[in-house]
Amino acid sequence: QVRLVESGGGLVQAGGSLRLSCAASGSIFSIGDMGWYRQAPGNQRELVALIAVAGSTTYADSAKGRVTISRDNAENMVYLQMNSLKPEDTDIYYCGAVIRATSTSPFNMYWGQGTQVTVSS
Repeated sequence: QVRLVESGGGLVQAGGSLRLSCAASGSIFSIGDMGWYRQAPGNQRELVALIAVAGSTTYADSAKGRVTISRDNAENMVYLQMNSLKPEDTDIYYCGAVIRATSTSPFNMYWGQGTQVTVSS
């Protein structure tokens, strides 16, 4: 059983910073891309930032310059440093990762339970 657990969300004032963390655990053979996504109730989940195993990154236009994604492959962790937060960054943030549970299983997408980020004006 693969599990992703996020932490680090909360309430912050506009202009502040938050660092989100996500830990992958359980039956894991290998992890591919890891990313952070955001979703408001009734809306589609959208990409914030993505990081490949080798470290190459992709950011949503709204996140560029304010957000940094990083990962620790030895610890199966992915992080999202968010600076200069704005009220429009308020959302539930989800960690997602493409994971192979065994050497013979395909890569599947797994999601965390989400962590609330609220930015007050």
